[in-house]
Order: sequence, then C-alpha cells, then structure tokens
Amino acid sequence: MSEKRNVVLFIATSLDGYIATEEEQLDWLFEVEGEGDNGFSAFYETIDTVLMGRKTYDWINNADNMDEFLYKDKRSVVFTRSTLEDNDHTHFINQNIEGFVKQIKQEKGKKIWLVGGGQLVSTFLENNLLDEVIVTVAPKIIGKGIPLFPEGTYKQNLSLEGVQTFNQFVELRYKVDKK
Repeated sequence: MSEKRNVVLFIATSLDGYIATEEEQLDWLFEVEGEGDNGFSAFYETIDTVLMGRKTYDWINNADNMDEFLYKDKRSVVFTRSTLEDNDHTHFINQNIEGFVKQIKQEKGKKIWLVGGGQLVSTFLENNLLDEVIVTVAPKIIGKGIPLFPEGTYKQNLSLEGVQTFNQFVELRYKVDKK
C-alpha cells in the first residue's frame, strides 16, 4: 500500500511576514547567522517534485551565483499563464492547478515541495492543496515586500508539529487540518 504524497510549503520569511523585498531580493535573509544549511538538505531528501510559479522560476534562473538549474535532480514543474516549451529540467504547465496537483498527489513518490511564490501559495490555500507548512523565520523586520501569505479569501487551521532552531532562525512545522 502506497502512502499519500503530501504537498509541503517549505519557505523562509522575515519576522514581519515577507518572503522577499519589493525588488524581489533576499539579501536580508543571508545577513542572518544560521546553522549549516538551516535544515534544507534534510528536507530536500524528503521530496522528489518541486512546484513553483513563473516569477520564482525566473528569479532562480537569473540568480547571479547559479551555474546550473538549482533543482535539476528533481521533477520540476512551473505554473505559468504563457505557453512555454519544456526544457531538460522543467515542465511548464498552464492548465488547471487544482486538477494537476490532485493528479500528481495520486502518483507514487516522495513529498511535493511548493517552492513559491506568494500568488501560487494563495492559489494552493484557496483550493485546499497544502498538507504541511514549514516556515523558517528570520529575525529580520524588512517593513515591506512580497508577503508570505498575500491577502485572499482563504482560511486555514494548522496544527503545530514541531519547532527547531538553527542558530538565529526558528523553523515552525505545521500540519494542515483537513477537517
């Protein structure tokens, strides 16, 4: 019997709830002293699929320090309104997100990582597609930027599953209540 695949939002945020500055920068995040890779490697081993929006994909591909696609060893899916051809490491989807996610959750495999961004997180919440939320909070207040949870019509109850610290970072693990 195969276990149901979970969709997990694994993301870092400032203490005031932003995942990036208005200019889509993450400099503030790297100014905080962490511990090792702050649990990223352990999490990364639990997944085999990454989901992201087009803006997040473009940001990853345009990062100055990236010589190759960051998630090339995983099944990578990018949700976009455009029609784009797949490449060696990415499958582009411009179909119904809810239907697609429900389909891949039925496939055998590991967990599915919702990388971001904010608008896609809203869509997942509105359609009750998240199973777990892992938020790493940085002790930074950046005042304005791209919110972790954009304003929307969703409400979601969560159950705290664990708390872990990585020096100055605090990781909060929640299970999404599906009641």
